[in-house]
Amino acid sequence: MFLKTLIVAAVAGVSGLLFYNFKFRQYNYNPTTVTPVKSFFDLSIKSIDGKELKFADLKGKKVLCVNVASQCGYTPQYSELQKLQDKYKDKLVIIGFPCNQFGAQEPGDAEEIQTFCKKNYGVTFQLTQKIDVKGKDQHPVYQWLTQKAQNGKSDYEVKWNFNKFLINEKGELVQYFPSGVKPFDTNLTTLIDQ
Repeated sequence: MFLKTLIVAAVAGVSGLLFYNFKFRQYNYNPTTVTPVKSFFDLSIKSIDGKELKFADLKGKKVLCVNVASQCGYTPQYSELQKLQDKYKDKLVIIGFPCNQFGAQEPGDAEEIQTFCKKNYGVTFQLTQKIDVKGKDQHPVYQWLTQKAQNGKSDYEVKWNFNKFLINEKGELVQYFPSGVKPFDTNLTTLIDQ
């Protein structure tokens, strides 16, 4: 009789634990993917010449966002970025975001930045106003690019100039590439070709 009571109590205890765990998990579900707050195409920024650049106008194309600087060891990537823009002009838009947060390597004003890029690298792709890509004054575009809660993909930290973020035609973040990944790296061009 004692053994029968012990078995019934054990079964009841295990059943209770299973029920509790099921209920607990049901109400405290923590998903591994997050639905983006909004599409990349819902964002906008001022261009380097002060005009509103609405990303909604870029729907249907991939977008490569790059934080740029004029006095960096990676500055020659401007030339490669321009060639990439020329090659994929029907399906890709490159946007350069001047930033002075890494080694104070983008000290110029809008006119100086524009002149430097055009004269030295023939840049015709879109440049924006100078912004912060991290920290307390981080621009909303870079909040979206670097925060999983906003982009739905992952958290990223911009660590230096010429970090790259690829957005697809639907306004979804596809991939992040650090500074050392050159514009014609096959990991990047393969995604552009898709």
